Amino acid sequence: MKITRIQLHEVRLPLVHSFQTSSHRKSSLDHILVELTDDAGRTGWGEIASPADPFYCPETTDTAWLISEHYLVTRALDADWTTPAELETSWAKIRGHEFTKAGFVGAAWDLWAKAEGVSLASALGGTRHEVRAGVSLGIEPTVDALLAQVEKQLAAGYHRIKLKIAPGWDLEPVHAVRSAHPDIDLHVDANGAYTSDDQTIDYLLSLDAAHLTMIEQPFAPRDFVGHSRLQQRLQTPVCLDESVVSLDDLQTMIALDAGRVLNIKVSRMGGLTVAKAAHDLATEHGIPVWCGGMHEFGVGRAANVAISSLPGFTLPSDVSGSDKYYARDVIMPPVVAHDGTVTVPSTPGIGHEIDVEWVAENRLRHLDTDLAESAQH
Repeated sequence: MKITRIQLHEVRLPLVHSFQTSSHRKSSLDHILVELTDDAGRTGWGEIASPADPFYCPETTDTAWLISEHYLVTRALDADWTTPAELETSWAKIRGHEFTKAGFVGAAWDLWAKAEGVSLASALGGTRHEVRAGVSLGIEPTVDALLAQVEKQLAAGYHRIKLKIAPGWDLEPVHAVRSAHPDIDLHVDANGAYTSDDQTIDYLLSLDAAHLTMIEQPFAPRDFVGHSRLQQRLQTPVCLDESVVSLDDLQTMIALDAGRVLNIKVSRMGGLTVAKAAHDLATEHGIPVWCGGMHEFGVGRAANVAISSLPGFTLPSDVSGSDKYYARDVIMPPVVAHDGTVTVPSTPGIGHEIDVEWVAENRLRHLDTDLAESAQH
């Protein structure tokens, strides 16, 4: 298979409800859509869902555009491949930039699945026809405002509520939600906002009383030892997110018992190929996994739904309906959740059409290798 044309579309969509984590608040998102066309005229779509700012990870939308334009585009055009994994070898020497790679890998998997005439879920080895969805709720101005958001999402039927926490916004909101809803699947995510000193570990032990499903990424990404120290004293499972970028990181987590749940974010791990391998390794060691999200547009969200159909994804994933985040998504039909459950598409590729007019209307910048080649002649 040969890729004959590549387009990059940087698109901005407003969020229906602003979202705050321990580092910043956002009211819109800029993501890069990767469009690959092969020599048979088929197209595959992927999404670079990197944040605009270097708070979650070192990558940003600007770095993703730079690396895509100057390194990945040329390598993808030059490659002759039969599987997505073979295409990935063309940029294997490029270190880091996992979000950027994930967009190209996702487009390759979509293109390959369409060429094979199978759904993306089937191509990945998925076994489920539907997946359970959870929602992630940001830091709100008041506890009452948070409780209102929790009520809204529970009424929509979602199976799990995740609360963002940070120093100064942790015990009170968590215990308020647990008190109001004693039986729901509840977990918290700190995005590495805490330090792993003894005093902080003692403080976080108070969260055991909330009977959480997990405490996600309390400490900095490379602090495996701190997470291990916490896990030895905490009854609640620690879940690692930012810490696990590669399979080597997952091996470290397992060896140190630094976490007992894994959040597999396709973008964070460099794409569907590595994410599937992480699922396989975690399952082999009895570690439950779930698919985390980066507020993806529909392209990335559809890929998340597909990988969440694999058997080891036993916990609700961040694959809530598009309408929770965007008034109008870039795919048709949008991802829809019914009573907190999303149907896994069975048609070839990601199972959705791209709303190309909406993409163009909201596009901030555009790269088209066909136009670039024409300009050179």
